[in-house]
Amino acid sequence: MKVTVCIGSSCHLKGSRAIVEELQTLIAENGLKERVELAGAFCMGNCQNGVCVTADGKNFSVTPATVGTFFENEISAKVKSAK
Repeated sequence: MKVTVCIGSSCHLKGSRAIVEELQTLIAENGLKERVELAGAFCMGNCQNGVCVTADGKNFSVTPATVGTFFENEISAKVKSAK
């Protein structure tokens, strides 16, 4: 699964760095480094909705407060069910 986090100016100000760091930690802690590719991208065109994150081509709005829930629902659950 490919997960891309916007690191453009607007998303950076809304906490994209914290989101990337937390996703890196969660991916490592859950043993998913071989199954999840984490990438960054500049402006993904959805600036008004918080930090833009795509997972398997779907757009999500994530905040530092919701990154854990996002990881559980959109990454961990889907990667584990795809075994």
